[in-house]
Amino acid sequence: MPDPGDLADLYRGALLDDVIPFWASHSIDAEQGGYFTCLGRKGEVFDTDKFVWLQGRQVWMFSKLYNEVEQRAGWLEIAGHGAEFLRDHGMDGEGNFYFSLERSGRPLVQPYNIFSDCFAAMAFSEYARASREDWAKELAVKTFNNIRRRSDNPKGRYSKTYPGTRPLLTLALPMITINLALELGSHIEDPVLERSIDENIELVMGRLVDGERGLIFENVSPDGTHPDTFEGRLISPGHGIEAMWFIMDTARTLGREELIEPASRAMLGQLEFGWDDGHGGILYFTDSAGKPPVFLEWAQKLWWVHLEALVGTALAFELTGDDIYWEWYGRVHEYAWEHFPDPEHGEWWGYLDRRGDLLTPIKGGKWKGCFHVPRAMFQLWRIFERL
Repeated sequence: MPDPGDLADLYRGALLDDVIPFWASHSIDAEQGGYFTCLGRKGEVFDTDKFVWLQGRQVWMFSKLYNEVEQRAGWLEIAGHGAEFLRDHGMDGEGNFYFSLERSGRPLVQPYNIFSDCFAAMAFSEYARASREDWAKELAVKTFNNIRRRSDNPKGRYSKTYPGTRPLLTLALPMITINLALELGSHIEDPVLERSIDENIELVMGRLVDGERGLIFENVSPDGTHPDTFEGRLISPGHGIEAMWFIMDTARTLGREELIEPASRAMLGQLEFGWDDGHGGILYFTDSAGKPPVFLEWAQKLWWVHLEALVGTALAFELTGDDIYWEWYGRVHEYAWEHFPDPEHGEWWGYLDRRGDLLTPIKGGKWKGCFHVPRAMFQLWRIFERL
């Protein structure tokens, strides 16, 4: 393994000389606003629909670079290009953000998915810090309050679930709310943000993390028990790992040292459970009882899962000094850097089969945009710089 200084240089170079130039060159819709995310291997656009959560993620990423790396006018311009498109086209009359839009910004898919709102709030918050635009700060706060209002029933009238039959608590919303509240709290003073962090950490660590089994479940009953169903047994290794580094990062930022050990240990259990001993890499989904997972793509190897594991293991090593996390970082690093980067045309592949062979040569689409790769590069650069 290289030393931390060499790793810091690796991730800084990958971020600033490869990944960000790819998106800056190929994703900007100069004619109608916002960003293209459906990009082929060389950056060619193969679909012009715009997915709102990916628009928000890219606004956040370029704003973050402007705020914390260098105040480049081009980065701020790109961030503003997406922020204004989101402001003008992204939400309905009640302030709920659509899932997707046509190229021009006309609504395409209703606001059934609250994650569009989560990433819009993050985007406006970070863009407000960069641009000092009051409207962006106001939209960030308004959207966060809307998320809290919808949190007990996030899909609202778009939910397919029959009410009351099998209530489940899910990992996805509390984990993103922790990260969102931490992001907003760094430059928006509101006691609600701190309470939200505390409530959601208690939910995740108290009920969704099963300390006895060393697993982080995607869904649990309200009392913390596990229904013997597809949903009740579902483990998403990458999701759990990402949730734990959110909590470790919160602990580091807010001085909550008591959270570091349980979060890092839970992450380790999730990583060990999800690692594919036969072919290497981390499985997309697993079943806690070893039964067939509900999702047919369970054995795929995805870009974001491995990037979150790189961040999680590096952060756990930084915060604990325990060599077990350094060893796991090395194992994931070797797999990820061997399989995902495209040295010829830049950025990272997104989707591999179980053996690590490429499934599709796209660099972006409905789910992959300018977020997991550059965010991880940024986080890892900073972690190894501190080390």
